[in-house]
Amino acid sequence: MERKFNKQQKQHVRSGDTVEVIAGNAKGKRGVITEVIATKQRVVVDGVNIMKKHVKPSAQTPQGEIREFPGSIHISNVMVVDPSTGKPTRTGRKENDKGKLQRFSKESGKFI
Repeated sequence: MERKFNKQQKQHVRSGDTVEVIAGNAKGKRGVITEVIATKQRVVVDGVNIMKKHVKPSAQTPQGEIREFPGSIHISNVMVVDPSTGKPTRTGRKENDKGKLQRFSKESGKFI
């Protein structure tokens, strides 16, 4: 018997996609996805949700420092930007010429 609770759902975004944030205090910002954390359903987008971390002085950094890095946001708060129109769009899956499933833009109908 197959276990249903260990299956992971297909995501609408991948690493390298250009996305626009549609909710939260970074609404309207665009960036490229650098990391997808599928188990937690979160993504890391460049230039969005910048967090600061205070680092204690050490041999490499005798003064100590404040490092800035992008934090993760929930995957439902981003939409893929359609490369042909430049607008955020929903995505679907359909077969291409070679019979493989590929993502497509629901707005323009073109493959992403």
